[in-house]
Amino acid sequence: MAMPIPPVESMTTLSTDLFYDILRRLDGPTLATAACACASFCSISKEQQLWENVCSSMWPSTSREDVKLLILSIGGFQKFYADCFPLIVNKEVNEYQWNWNDYREYPEEWTEAEYYGDMDESESMLPSDFVSIVDIRYKDKTICSKVLWGIPDANGFNAWFYSCPFRIDLAGLFDNDEEKITLSVSDGLPPIISMETERKDGKVWQELCDGLRLSWIVVNRKVKQAANLASWSPLGGQRHWPTDNDFVIRFGSVLPAKDILPCQVVECILLMKFRVEEVGAQTTLKFAELSMQLEDMDGAHVNGRNSLLILKEALSCNRSKNYSEVLESCHLYSKVQSELKEEKLRSENRLDTLCILSGIAAFITFWYCIL
Repeated sequence: MAMPIPPVESMTTLSTDLFYDILRRLDGPTLATAACACASFCSISKEQQLWENVCSSMWPSTSREDVKLLILSIGGFQKFYADCFPLIVNKEVNEYQWNWNDYREYPEEWTEAEYYGDMDESESMLPSDFVSIVDIRYKDKTICSKVLWGIPDANGFNAWFYSCPFRIDLAGLFDNDEEKITLSVSDGLPPIISMETERKDGKVWQELCDGLRLSWIVVNRKVKQAANLASWSPLGGQRHWPTDNDFVIRFGSVLPAKDILPCQVVECILLMKFRVEEVGAQTTLKFAELSMQLEDMDGAHVNGRNSLLILKEALSCNRSKNYSEVLESCHLYSKVQSELKEEKLRSENRLDTLCILSGIAAFITFWYCIL
């Protein structure tokens, strides 16, 4: 005969070890919710080890000892998770949608030097202050984890970096065979019978868009803040470009650039490229590129100086756990950008028409005066 289980009179009769054992099995959002359930859960949920487990499960790169020390130096794993789990959402895009006409004229207070940036040695923001923590998953399997300390080719006060288009390229970190990353049929990728068939049905392309997840966390050691600049899942991309065997997947976010650039907002573009190496039953895709760049509303690349300032602002901008809200912000930016390009094209067409009519009028007037 089974022994009856005595009822639990209150939460206080349970041991702290039991509480800890319960909480350590939870994921981040559930752990944060449980912390609000009672005083005991709230107290135990402050244990760094719990949040360290959550972070290492979400972002395998945080399991590295040097990254652990970095996270502890900027406030601990709980703060790191709170900063990086919600994704960046820029609600200023809505305001910009109604004021984009103001952008057509270059503001008088913005000189060319201010727009393109003259790096002052007193500038406090340095490339070496930034750390990139990158994790790529395919169907919940981690295929890449990388940490980049500083920004390549930006050591010291490099005038070339500050005045040229900003770009971080991680492709060079995967050049040797040991670092080679591939996706194959064994990873759940559908086989490519032929490239002609793939162009028609797009099965592999759809699988990549549905299965790939990217996290690109930027940490600033000086201000002790972090943010995830990726959109987690793809926003779009191009297949069979620039060659027939290439698949380019785009991630990103919309970042504030108020008081930095006239357009007030910019797009952080994260591009991931896979290249087909084998087709048929042994279909294999090789990871070929992962890069970050910033573009303004005109599609122009932002230079190094302004990019550092924008990245610093992004560390303290609005975030949201509502993924649909994040996607809406990104799609709205693309919509406003398209409207801006269309309006500029219409303005150029009107100007061309005016010039043609003026030329015709001048031609007629000239011959009228002669005759």
